[in-house]
Amino acid sequence: MRIRAFVACLFPYAFAVMAHGGPRPMAVKVVVVAMFEQGQDTGDAPGELQYWVERDRLDRVYPLPAAYHSARMNARGEMAVLTGQGTANAAATIMALGLDPRFDLRHAYWLIAGIAGATPERASLGSAVWARWVVDGDLGYEIDAREIPSDWTTGYIPLRKERPFEMPAAPLDGQVYALNAGLAQWAYDLTRAIPLADTDRLRAARGHFDGAAAQRPPFVAMGDELSSSTYWHGARMDAWAAQWVSYFTGGKGQFVTTAMEDTGTLLALKDLSRAGRVDWNRILVLRTVSNFDRQPRGMSAAESLAQQRIGTYSAYLPSLEAAYTVGHAVVEEILDHWSRFEKDGIQQ
Repeated sequence: MRIRAFVACLFPYAFAVMAHGGPRPMAVKVVVVAMFEQGQDTGDAPGELQYWVERDRLDRVYPLPAAYHSARMNARGEMAVLTGQGTANAAATIMALGLDPRFDLRHAYWLIAGIAGATPERASLGSAVWARWVVDGDLGYEIDAREIPSDWTTGYIPLRKERPFEMPAAPLDGQVYALNAGLAQWAYDLTRAIPLADTDRLRAARGHFDGAAAQRPPFVAMGDELSSSTYWHGARMDAWAAQWVSYFTGGKGQFVTTAMEDTGTLLALKDLSRAGRVDWNRILVLRTVSNFDRQPRGMSAAESLAQQRIGTYSAYLPSLEAAYTVGHAVVEEILDHWSRFEKDGIQQ
């Protein structure tokens, strides 16, 4: 509540600068939100930000002293920001950007574009997935798996409940985010036919996994996300995630991807929207599959988890490429037809 009060107080102050003859805030058309980078923004091994900076010529650097990383822009009104890993870094960075009086973000579209784990039931390595729902996976009770009752499927319990998935579901504020389904559908329709590269390495990697979608070449899909700062792994956790997303969305959401930062980013954007600084209906979440969220055939979850490190995921580079290729098609469409998108947007 203190954050929201601070936002409400700072909002009129920021625009008072303009009213008293100060510089007008720069109108931002699209904000690409990346979460991690391996080194520098350009010229070395890429993380989620680098392709955007290099290929879209985001050469204007705007320091954000209160955030994790500087923002970068080009002359077309496209911005990219790096949040840092985890929900806390993401919330702090997006709030710092959203309150910065140098930028007018009221009409901006937000594209959260990063890599993710995914269930092999719904996506394949290198695939790109647009979300309608993002569900928090951290808020809850937990007991050690060695002490759960024999009739429980998990040791994770929703807050204020006594057993897993006790009905009725009662998500707390900030635990479930319903995005603009119309905008997500538009982005999917625009990008669904984009070819995503398949390679011998991807084919070999996915050949060790079972799952309805595991053996497919990379594709663009619709599917929902579980966001948590805890990096979980394994077939049993995959089953928990699918049920957790369904439980908190009333059966409307379908778990596909698992990522870390997005509930932090969305919390800040939700609060900024209440203050009139951003438009909540202009947010897209795109996650691309760098790895599966469970172990391959013949391996334990612990053995598989030991191999899950940034830069060594079986589809690491293909997933970075997919995030840029698919996301960039949406960014270009918005920028090329800005007069229409600025005014009308896309409705729910």
